Amino acid sequence: MSPIKDFNVTYGTIDESDTFSEGDTIVGTVSFSLTKAIKVKSVSVKAKGDANVHWSEGSGDDERSYSDHRRYFKVKELLVAENAKGTSLPQGVHYFKFRLKIPEGNMPSSFTGCHGKIVYMVEAKISRSWRWPSTVQKEIKFVSKAFLHTVQVMANTAMCPQSGTVSKKMSGLSKGQVQMSATINRTVCFPGETLSVATKICNSSSKDMKPKFKLQERIVYRAGSSSTSSEKTLFKKVGENINPNSEESVSCQVKIPVDVIILHNCEIISVEYYIKVYVDISFATDPEVVFPLVIVPPSFAAFQPGEALGPYPPGTAGAPSYSDFTSFNQWPQDAPPYEFSAPAFSSPPVQYPGSTALPQFQQEEPPPSYTSLYPHQNEQP
Repeated sequence: MSPIKDFNVTYGTIDESDTFSEGDTIVGTVSFSLTKAIKVKSVSVKAKGDANVHWSEGSGDDERSYSDHRRYFKVKELLVAENAKGTSLPQGVHYFKFRLKIPEGNMPSSFTGCHGKIVYMVEAKISRSWRWPSTVQKEIKFVSKAFLHTVQVMANTAMCPQSGTVSKKMSGLSKGQVQMSATINRTVCFPGETLSVATKICNSSSKDMKPKFKLQERIVYRAGSSSTSSEKTLFKKVGENINPNSEESVSCQVKIPVDVIILHNCEIISVEYYIKVYVDISFATDPEVVFPLVIVPPSFAAFQPGEALGPYPPGTAGAPSYSDFTSFNQWPQDAPPYEFSAPAFSSPPVQYPGSTALPQFQQEEPPPSYTSLYPHQNEQP
């Protein structure tokens, strides 16, 4: 029976959020009691951060497993110096205080998913000769603050309205064409915020159809050149039927969940969000416009340029109105019935080939893409 009892590691919190970030110092205590005097090779405490992914594909003889790992940091403090001959500790209760500074750097926030996790923890260890070491671990909640620079880079573009247009020519027994234009008030947002999405649909075909709005979460796990992903619908709204040879204007308020996962700077795990606006057409490929989103912690609100973070109030400079775009005057301005309200803004349509289109950004320079901001590197640690 081990003479080491009540082995524990505790640490104090920096603020009410009970989180740590780059550059913070973890201050705590390692404690244990001994039922008799023993010799130890060392007593140590360390803090570390790691990301791991693992999944399998196939079955039986064809099953293949994939895994990868990233080590972000490890800092260690010796509470009892290493001594091959051993250091004697008397019977009784022992307390050792420690201070571990988390290094500066670009490290992702804590995360747990179905095929991977990002974990930061404090671990204490008692090493003895000819014995398995005794260890105790305690996980810490880590929130990255390294995303600030990216928010500043993106704010001048992605905080403005973005638009996209798609058209589809019907085939077979269905004749005519469907055209849809969609606009979102911005693509950078915070948990708990509400985004405004407006769409105009011209149904020049012989089929009924419905407008739909989705907020999707996509988590991608990477190991070398292989990847797997999981998707989840966080929000869905279905509009009323649009009759053949008619035009409708529809808008939708999309609220970002307050508990949404925010992860931007991990090479082997990425969490992506997008709003998909599409027209549901029976027995046909649905035309859609997709708006990729960047969701950032609420604490970054103070770093935005001098623009309002909420939806554009009436008369605000930079907020487009219908009168700004005469090409849209043919669209009906009446509010649609039921739970959808008429859109509060619009933007000139931009034609895309095919039945699926990504939004056409309206700034002088295109905003940076997700992959350019967070290149996925697959180097081994």
